Amino acid sequence: MHITRRSLLKAPCVAVLAGVVQQAGGSTGPRTMYGLIGKMKAAAGQREALIRILLEGTRDMPGCLSYIVARDPSDPDGIWITEVWDSRESHAASLTLPAVQEAISRGRPLIAGFGERFETEPVGGAGLPG
Repeated sequence: MHITRRSLLKAPCVAVLAGVVQQAGGSTGPRTMYGLIGKMKAAAGQREALIRILLEGTRDMPGCLSYIVARDPSDPDGIWITEVWDSRESHAASLTLPAVQEAISRGRPLIAGFGERFETEPVGGAGLPG
């Protein structure tokens, strides 16, 4: 079974955020940010190990404006992932990065499943372009 970073982090990312923003995109015109919010379920007792892998695999992702990994306080195995990207294309390109591919390989055995997943169009907020 082939798992992409998107399916690894699927529900949370796994995927992750809210709104729509029009940014100046030079000669290409306005661009819309891309967001994902999703829930991931770790195998019993593996949540902290999976969180470490998710965080390690997110360094240096071009176009990533925000990548938040959070524990679900009501679910001992639940993880929420919230992402904001400068574009849908940047998110897609991130799935081919060696660090992301390695995180997928290492994290796959620690994942019990995925929950809800939402695609969004972020419009701004703390730390984001407005």
